[in-house]
Amino acid sequence: MIRVDEEIACGIVGVARGFYGRGWLMGTSGNLSAVVQREPLLLAITASGVDKGELTTEQVIVIDEEARLLDDYEGKPSDESLLHVCIAKERGAGAVLHTHSVWNTMFSDIYAEDGGVRIEGYEMLKGLAGVRTHEHSEWLPIVENSQDMPALAKTVSNLLNEHPQAHGFLIKRHGLYSWGDNLAQAKRHVEILEFLMETMGRTIQLKG
Repeated sequence: MIRVDEEIACGIVGVARGFYGRGWLMGTSGNLSAVVQREPLLLAITASGVDKGELTTEQVIVIDEEARLLDDYEGKPSDESLLHVCIAKERGAGAVLHTHSVWNTMFSDIYAEDGGVRIEGYEMLKGLAGVRTHEHSEWLPIVENSQDMPALAKTVSNLLNEHPQAHGFLIKRHGLYSWGDNLAQAKRHVEILEFLMETMGRTIQLKG
């Protein structure tokens, strides 16, 4: 059996509690992962059904690229583990984070028929890796939700190949996925995208 590195587990716990405090991981929603090793691919990921505000390092578990549990944890991996594996492979990501904020959930519903939401002209876009100007136009794709995780993982794989510059995507009436080269960068990307969606949403409200 394999146990996750303590530093990685502590990092995931810290991010989870921070996101919980911001209202982005209420109840047992969301899941977070970080790459333990690349070849063969192993991920440290939050276990299914755990409160992210009270997450412990023992609830950060290790899975392989088939989303199989590799340590002696009595529970099971997140139901969406295959999506994390997919993103880690397709993007070469070192960490993948999934949040369920009020704003990203509403945006995933309102803009679903458009296939995504365009974010442009905001200074905060420069917090995304590779973005150098507020004139950047970020396309945040939206996919339909499904309980068939292998099928959803395939859909996500196709989406990532269709939108190679995207820093995240939304699942309809579900939430946001974003990633980064490491946990710190993935956390920053989530913070940027959450800020921008809330800003856009509140702006629409004020104008409305």
